Amino acid sequence: MSVPVNPRLERLHPYPFERLRELTAGITPNPDLAPISLGIGEPRHAAPALIAEAINASMKSLAAYPATAGTPALREAIAGWISRRYGLTLDAGTQVLPVNGSREALFAIAQTVIDSTRPGATVVCPNPFYQIYEGAALLAGAEVAYANSDPARNFAVDWRQIDAATWAKTQLIYVCSPGNPSGAVMPLSEWQALFELSDRHGFVIASDECYSEIYFRDEAPLGGLEAAEKLGRSDFRNLIAFTSLSKRSNVPGLRSGFVAGDAALLKKFLLYRTYHGSAMSPIVQAASIAAWGDEAHVVENRARYRHKFAEVTPLLAEVLDVALPDAGFYLWAAVPGGNDVAFAQGLLAQYNLAVLPGSLLAREAHGSNPGAGRIRLALVADEAECLEATRRIVSFTKSLS
Repeated sequence: MSVPVNPRLERLHPYPFERLRELTAGITPNPDLAPISLGIGEPRHAAPALIAEAINASMKSLAAYPATAGTPALREAIAGWISRRYGLTLDAGTQVLPVNGSREALFAIAQTVIDSTRPGATVVCPNPFYQIYEGAALLAGAEVAYANSDPARNFAVDWRQIDAATWAKTQLIYVCSPGNPSGAVMPLSEWQALFELSDRHGFVIASDECYSEIYFRDEAPLGGLEAAEKLGRSDFRNLIAFTSLSKRSNVPGLRSGFVAGDAALLKKFLLYRTYHGSAMSPIVQAASIAAWGDEAHVVENRARYRHKFAEVTPLLAEVLDVALPDAGFYLWAAVPGGNDVAFAQGLLAQYNLAVLPGSLLAREAHGSNPGAGRIRLALVADEAECLEATRRIVSFTKSLS
């Protein structure tokens, strides 16, 4: 007898790292070199001590069930950070909601807003993309339309690739700025274009901003809510921003973030999350209050990334087509010959170094796979390990010629 399952599960694609394991299953990495991975975007800088201190001080709070909406203190801490970072004043009670990391919230928002009974329900997402966007759309019963990145514009997403008929069926769009994997930041003019499309067609904009605090220019990246305010959209209609402490504070295991924006949407989102059992642990809430209230550790963390990228990027640029991104902790590098999978396989076999082929992060759309021919390098380890990885990439690339 077959096991009854939701048939939409069959539409999910294997995760990029699962596909990479399959593609490298028969490879024996060079045993003379210690293994290094630049594949997974998992922050490895030390978490600030203030977070551990807050956790230890709040153990007694485990005796009570937490509210899905979070404590007023946490919502106020988040609203305070938004005010300091973006110069915005949000109602902490109606326009802010804590979530268990941005990943689960990015998935859940599609389940909240997609009406699969409407013909042609569509979700638009960038390409390459964070695969949660696609999986969330498919499990909500929607189709996915992909907007490819444009190498000529620093890999910014070309939203113009989505035609009018598709926009008319769109119910949700995922925006990632700074982008994964390219690090591109969306300018105000493109936000304005998306807002106008949203007003015309009524779709929700989910703005994934989890890389917003790691940047290399003097000016911090523009956020979606900030863009809305600049354009006179202070009600943030049909807009929700998502971010987390994972990259900002080096605590991916804490699973803490927030969503903020349109109060009417957040009211429905809170209802969904209440039934979904998504309340944040009281000790995580306490740790989050401490983290959102401190900027010194964020400045220090950003300085470490800036120094690391300044060391690594010029060395790699001698052999690969790669440049400093706007933000984030990835380098998006073109490989010689254009075969990103073969490059990753050879690098693992000869130099015991794992990288992520760009084609695994994208789908064939508009006649091409926009990730093909590139690799994503996550510079999350300490400087010494990243420099050693760089030397291996340089040696391997030179050996190909």
